[in-house]
Amino acid sequence: MKQKDKIAGGLYGLLIGDALGVPYEFNKPEELPPYEAVEMTPPPGFQKTYPQIEAGTWSDDGAQALCLLDSLISQKTFSLEHFSDLLLSWYDKGEWAVENEVFDVGVQTGQALHAYKNGLSPEKCGLLNPESKGNGALMRVLPLALWHSDPRSLVLDAHHQCLITHGHPCNQVCCALYCLTAKALLEDIPAPEAIKKSVAELRQIYRDMPEHQQELEWSIRPEQPWEGGGSGYVVDSLRSAFMLLLQTASYEESVKRAVLLGNDTDTTACITGGLTGIQYGLSGIPERWLLGLREREKVEKLLQQLFKTQKP
Repeated sequence: MKQKDKIAGGLYGLLIGDALGVPYEFNKPEELPPYEAVEMTPPPGFQKTYPQIEAGTWSDDGAQALCLLDSLISQKTFSLEHFSDLLLSWYDKGEWAVENEVFDVGVQTGQALHAYKNGLSPEKCGLLNPESKGNGALMRVLPLALWHSDPRSLVLDAHHQCLITHGHPCNQVCCALYCLTAKALLEDIPAPEAIKKSVAELRQIYRDMPEHQQELEWSIRPEQPWEGGGSGYVVDSLRSAFMLLLQTASYEESVKRAVLLGNDTDTTACITGGLTGIQYGLSGIPERWLLGLREREKVEKLLQQLFKTQKP
């Protein structure tokens, strides 16, 4: 599969998974429609979580991921300050949000960006609640894997992008493992081997980073079967995405099953869709969802800028 198809699949896969999950967020699995009825427009009688939001709208997950990609392209490197500025612009003005409307902000993210606006350094903002292990940094990290080439630099930048909102090392390790796995999928490595390869790479990188090594082995537990319940806990989010990557046979199946886990439906489908979007490519994403994604022209413009930065 062509590299550009896989890169585009990852970015659109993330955004479409997010948009697919938005109407169903915070519902329990038993409250959701059957598999066949899970679409961007829910079936008649289902009460959407955000009644005012049109179908095909990505949420904070997608907007923050686009902020990260925008920052990487414009700065030609990862800059925590520039990225933090873009996140604040999203929070205050709707930068990269559909129609500039911000309708879903995590508590930790809101507190951190408020502190940043009032002068706290970005390295400290994500530690205002030092034990917070929400999935708000994991949901946006994929652009690093689409942009980077060196594994160690990818891991360190995955760590650093967490700091503005979710600074705990557990969040950093989840983001690093996710990015390495995405990178392996871009190299056409099958999903089971991609995860195993990424765990082995991370163990090597963490040989001189004992705190991160401990989080990998004790919190993420890579030797245990990949299972998750679709919650907002960052480890569960990662495990849910890996479970669905391994257990499904198409992009559509992966994101629908992500939604049907219930709870944090948009973020689980976003994180899962980024990986399976790479795995199956843009050509593997249903056309009805691509056509239904709002403001796709903005995404396409950014994607073409990304391709110009790629080495032939």
